[in-house]
Amino acid sequence: MGLSSKGWGSGLIGVIIFSGSLPATRVAVSGLSPMFLTSARAVIAAVLAVAALMLWRQTRPSKSDVAPLAVVAAGVVVGFPLLTALALQHITSARSIVFIGLLPLATAICGVIRGGERPRRAFWLFSYGGSLLVALYAWSQSADGTLTGDLLMLAAILICGLGYAEGAVLSRRLGGWQVISWALVLAAPVMAVLAAGTWPSDWGRVTIPVWLGLGYVSVFSMWIGFVFWYRGLALGGIAGVGQLQLLQPFFGLALASVVLGESVAWSMIAVTLLIVACVAGAKRFA
Repeated sequence: MGLSSKGWGSGLIGVIIFSGSLPATRVAVSGLSPMFLTSARAVIAAVLAVAALMLWRQTRPSKSDVAPLAVVAAGVVVGFPLLTALALQHITSARSIVFIGLLPLATAICGVIRGGERPRRAFWLFSYGGSLLVALYAWSQSADGTLTGDLLMLAAILICGLGYAEGAVLSRRLGGWQVISWALVLAAPVMAVLAAGTWPSDWGRVTIPVWLGLGYVSVFSMWIGFVFWYRGLALGGIAGVGQLQLLQPFFGLALASVVLGESVAWSMIAVTLLIVACVAGAKRFA
């Protein structure tokens, strides 16, 4: 199996793991504030990251790596988790998942800017096509959401795309799991202070499902998923492997329906299937 195929396989595992992030966040914010959830998940994941870095005796990044790691931390450790948690107070997880279809385009554009990649013209047609399907569907279903929730999701997508691309470039040199681990370590002091400052006053509201949601986004969404995702982007290409995120709505909608009992319209399923076709086309011309 070539490096490109390994990259796509690793990236797919990452996408499957990430698919549970928004439903789990939706559950967690029912008992925890968005700020505490964002900071707590980062602190918990940082503990795992420190343990792994010490166990495998990883050398510290160079001074030149600090700024890119800060961008990764701002994008995927702080920005995306916080903005999505805020958005999920206004919209359903099913609706937020559809917006994830815009993330591959944001990642591809950032990959061209930061990673120096140059996909073929046909790739962009499929990428724009998939993103357009998502945007049109979100607009047509405006009754299911709010402007505030939609804008927060769009902001989350933009900052996350930058964090993905920056992390993928670093992964070529530092390794996938090392990048997210060092980004978590870098953000840990600030996140610990925020967690202490937003500590819940009433832990009685924190039910077992809320604990499970916090556990999932901390262990899987914030760390394990990135181990596979950054490895996939580094091996298979940022723009190309990034298109796998178009599949995330398909997995996420199923979880939203099964776990949260949210209704999933047939039109949403139809859009998701068309997006899957766009992924296949983008992969061929990446």
